[in-house]
Amino acid sequence: MANSREDESFYTKSGWRSQPMLRSLSEVHRTLVVPHPASFYRKVLAFAGPGFLVAVGYMDPGNWATDLAGGSKFNYTLLSVIMISNLMAILLQSLSLKLGIATGRDLAQASRELAIAACDLAEVIGSAIALNLLFGIPLIWGVCITALDVLVILLLQNKGFRYTEALVIALVGTIGVCFGLEIIFSRPDLIGIAKGFLPSPQIVVNPEMLYIAIGILGATVMPHNLYLHSSIVQTRNYELNPRGKREAIKFATIDSTFALMFALFINAAILIVSAATFYRSGHSEVAEIGDAYKLLTPLLGVTGASTLFAIALLASGQNSTLTGTLAGQIVMEGFLNIRLKPWLRRLLTRLIAIIPAVVVTVVSGESGTAKLLVLSQVILSLQLSFAVFPLVMFTSDKLKMGEFVNPLWIKMLAWLVAVVIASLNAWLLVQTFRSWLS
Repeated sequence: MANSREDESFYTKSGWRSQPMLRSLSEVHRTLVVPHPASFYRKVLAFAGPGFLVAVGYMDPGNWATDLAGGSKFNYTLLSVIMISNLMAILLQSLSLKLGIATGRDLAQASRELAIAACDLAEVIGSAIALNLLFGIPLIWGVCITALDVLVILLLQNKGFRYTEALVIALVGTIGVCFGLEIIFSRPDLIGIAKGFLPSPQIVVNPEMLYIAIGILGATVMPHNLYLHSSIVQTRNYELNPRGKREAIKFATIDSTFALMFALFINAAILIVSAATFYRSGHSEVAEIGDAYKLLTPLLGVTGASTLFAIALLASGQNSTLTGTLAGQIVMEGFLNIRLKPWLRRLLTRLIAIIPAVVVTVVSGESGTAKLLVLSQVILSLQLSFAVFPLVMFTSDKLKMGEFVNPLWIKMLAWLVAVVIASLNAWLLVQTFRSWLS
């Protein structure tokens, strides 16, 4: 009761106009027990999980398309973009979880903005491509099969949110093992990799390289992850007082940072394998996931290399559709304030993703999917500012955040990241219009 009274008091004294009508993910809100008192490691385990659900969005099939294109065309040069994007992601996700824990509302509830339109396109198409490569299932049927993730989420969340987290972590582990083996098979140039992590002025000067670089940024720092993270951290039943919230922010940040560093490994591994296999052999135009699948085994001379690639893609796509469905639910609840039964709400969010994916697949057929995936990531990058600027603004507002407001150095760094993202997007638009005019 004391926690409840303190929570209500927060809303009456804060800079928010009103208390949210709906709790974020109400069926799992504050359902996971945080042991108290407990050792540091037990606290780490109690808060572990949300970071990996968020990290899924940083290794989804959209990343595969941009990383494959970047590696096959420009060798290891764009590794620095992956690293910088990941560092931006760590900062922004830490602000997102802090917003959720400190204020009790997710970013969608706080901003009432919608910036999630292109997220599921890459994820649904990626799963469909993986099913096609592994089992020969036509793309259109593969897209429809991804709707089954709604049933999986319902089943797992009826058992508890930990089951959802466990499935996601298992699939993330599968992706990591597959690409760890692919790196061993491809025998990359270690000196070239080290140089690739150093930023090159070519990235800004070369329009084609810049286009893929911004696609990588869009695929790495994704707007729906900011909405998702600010919500799922509230599944933990931490104490609703300054000490409890401070502790929750600390351990949630540890979880998020660790998970996103793993995502950095996956993204870098995809680009490294692409560079070591395709660029080195002269196949500089490989951007299609299907082409990469067909060429891996013959170029590496390792039986099963292509199968490992497809298994990792399937795990990535299915993981991403699971978390994308959750993010869609959060936006519906937070932005639109729609009250629906959980199964109906998830079915609706999944249909919103599947219908455009079906249309795109029917129109484009099995060719051109890589261009669609890269384009979807560029669109996401253009949408990103509509999530990032409100996030930085809210977490820098003393009246709204109280003692959890961003310190000056975080505030300056966050605004710098927001401006850099917006500037890169503006540059991309200029280059795109120039190419159209020419």
